[in-house]
Amino acid sequence: MSEKKDMGPKALNLKTFFAEECAGVTSIEYGIIAGSLSIAIVASVNALGSEVVNLFNSVLGNF
Repeated sequence: MSEKKDMGPKALNLKTFFAEECAGVTSIEYGIIAGSLSIAIVASVNALGSEVVNLFNSVLGNF
């Protein structure tokens, strides 16, 4: 005779496991931090880049 298995408690344990798991959350946080830093770096390089070009052009104009 085959017994019918109740998946209810196993599904509840799986739900609890994923709710308490923190390793994935940490990697997502690091990804968000890295993305934010890269956006800030690109924005500052773009802003400073045009100023540096203007500086070089003014120096070149003096020669």
